[in-house]
Amino acid sequence: MTILYLLLPLSLLFVLAIGVSLWWAVFNGQYDDTDDAGRAILLDDDSGPASRAAERRV
Repeated sequence: MTILYLLLPLSLLFVLAIGVSLWWAVFNGQYDDTDDAGRAILLDDDSGPASRAAERRV
């Protein structure tokens, strides 16, 4: 029974920490644009060093 005096406040602190971190993530724009990173890999970006080296060889 005495372990409950330790575990109950620790679990409440844990839930509070999760709630604060979720609140911070939502209100600081962490979930604003989740689609652009997934689409960016599909774009043909020829500005990298490998494409410049290929242009020099041609």
